[in-house]
Amino acid sequence: MEALPIPTDTFKLGFIGAGKMAESIARGIVRSGVLPPNRISTFHANPIRRQAFESFGVELLHRNDDVVEDSDIVIFSVKPQVVKDVVLQLRPLLSKKKLLVSIAAGVKLKDLQEWAGNSRFIRVMPNTPSAVGEAASVMSLGVGATEQDGDLIAKLFGSVGKTWKADEKLFDAVTGVSGSGPAYIYLAIEALADGGVAAGLPRELALGLASQTVLGAASMVTSTGKHPGQLKDDVTSPAGTTIAGIHELEKGGFRGILMNAVLAAARRSREFSQSQ
Repeated sequence: MEALPIPTDTFKLGFIGAGKMAESIARGIVRSGVLPPNRISTFHANPIRRQAFESFGVELLHRNDDVVEDSDIVIFSVKPQVVKDVVLQLRPLLSKKKLLVSIAAGVKLKDLQEWAGNSRFIRVMPNTPSAVGEAASVMSLGVGATEQDGDLIAKLFGSVGKTWKADEKLFDAVTGVSGSGPAYIYLAIEALADGGVAAGLPRELALGLASQTVLGAASMVTSTGKHPGQLKDDVTSPAGTTIAGIHELEKGGFRGILMNAVLAAARRSREFSQSQ
């Protein structure tokens, strides 16, 4: 039976799992005006997590079953090690009228579809900057999900950053770049700040300059459309300070170290996927 279109003007959204990532996504959806909070629901036994969602108007229901029954789109935002049990428990309620989404890292579509008995599934990999509306999210559609379904989920996740579509076979590499990448950049910011302190700057000033410099450089790449190498050349004058610093980075194997970090994280992601 062909999947019925999700009613874009009236659909309701439910989160199975009410952790920090789910909260970030829900807040972004409400803040951007994509959905009012009274069309979003979740369940959690922990009063602190319940209060977090209630604070911006999300409806708290009594059971996960109630969330599924009340929703047209269901986002599974539980930890990867429990997603199988959660999906199997809810399987009788997961009809093809519902669009299912998983943000559980390393859990493949073929397994999600098998556990749910429903191939109308979309897998999304957001990252932690969703908390500040700057996520890099990648999505892959299951065999039963329509292009309209994909557009709807892209709109939801677009409320907390940017979204791309990609074949699921690329998700381990995606993990290496955008999933784990924020931690590499935090390390780079910390190192820049430490360098500033070593050069004589107060800690607070050094950290502020380092953070804003990384933010500004990233904005230059996304805003101008120029290749990062060209932007680097634009600020590198002959025998100047910047080329002296770059020379030290190159001597230390900076590029190769970052590339190896991506490859190591992607390899670990592949190992997790295979162990599911």
